[in-house]
Amino acid sequence: MLTISIDGLVREQRDLLLAAESVMKNAYNPVSRYYVGAAVLTKYGNMFKGTFMENSSLGLTICAEPAAIMTANSVGQRIFRSIAVIGAGMDFESKEPVTPCGRCRQIISDFAQLAEYDIELICSNTRKDKIFLTTISELLPYAFGPKDLNLDISRFRT
Repeated sequence: MLTISIDGLVREQRDLLLAAESVMKNAYNPVSRYYVGAAVLTKYGNMFKGTFMENSSLGLTICAEPAAIMTANSVGQRIFRSIAVIGAGMDFESKEPVTPCGRCRQIISDFAQLAEYDIELICSNTRKDKIFLTTISELLPYAFGPKDLNLDISRFRT
C-alpha cells in the first residue's frame, strides 16, 4: 500500500477521487451522520458515482461503493479498473483515509474475479493529503468468491 497526497495521483485517479467527493454531500445518513462518496472507473473509461444511504433498520444500509457499482451494473458495465472512496463526519473533515468496509471489500473482490485482475483502490481523507493507493487483494487477502464456487461468470464480462 502506498500513502500519497492528491499531487501524487495521475489525472485519471485524481478525477475519480474528485468525482467521489462530489457526491459525498448527498449521503442519506440520518443515523450516523457520516458522509461517503465513491466512484468507479470501468474498463471503457466511464465513471459512475454512488453515495451512502442509510435505513432506520441499519441492516438495509447501502454503502457508497456498492451504490456506484450498482449504477455501473445498471448499464451493463461490470469490469472496473479503479474505485475511489472518500468520507467524513458532519464537519466534512477526516484526517485518515476512508476504506471500504468488509462487506464492500467482498463485493469489490467478486468484481475483481469477474475482471480477472486486481482492482485499484484510491482511499482518501477529505484533506486529500493522505491517500491510500492499494488494491482489493491487499485489503482483502485470500478472498472467497465465484471461483471458489466453480461458477462460470464469463457471460457477465461486459
